[in-house]
Amino acid sequence: MKQQRQLRRREADETAELPADLPPLLRRLYASRGVRSARELERSVKGMLPWQQLSGIDNAVEILYNAFREGTRIIVVGDFDADGATSTALSVLGMRALGCDNISYLVPNRFEDGYGLSPEVVDQAKARGAQLIVTVDNGISSHAGVAHAKTLGIPVIVTDVNRQQVTY
Repeated sequence: MKQQRQLRRREADETAELPADLPPLLRRLYASRGVRSARELERSVKGMLPWQQLSGIDNAVEILYNAFREGTRIIVVGDFDADGATSTALSVLGMRALGCDNISYLVPNRFEDGYGLSPEVVDQAKARGAQLIVTVDNGISSHAGVAHAKTLGIPVIVTDVNRQQVTY
């Protein structure tokens, strides 16, 4: 039996002041997602928060500094989507450029391992020799995975674009 799907239209904000030279479809998409001005579409480094405002940044820097100095085996755990793959590649390449030679990455299969840093993914990282796990684009809600890593004595640095719900 064929499944029927109903498309829901989002109401576009008619008061949005978007650039007139934007194609009508993009204007409607942006407006329907709550974008109200051209300024909200600007993406540049100058629009980012100061790095000092990142939660836990001082502790993360200290952990990474010591890991680099001591040759700790770092496994970057990424995600298979576009921003996850990009974050994984940039993190590994960036840390190598900073002198970290003992680094690798793991991009779990979402269909087999679930999303984020699950206990199973922690076990895979441990099997690859992880002494430190750094998540990119995931991990903020991976409470069970972080707890499992802690029981194995593996510290975890979580970097994720989503908001933190609880403190580990």
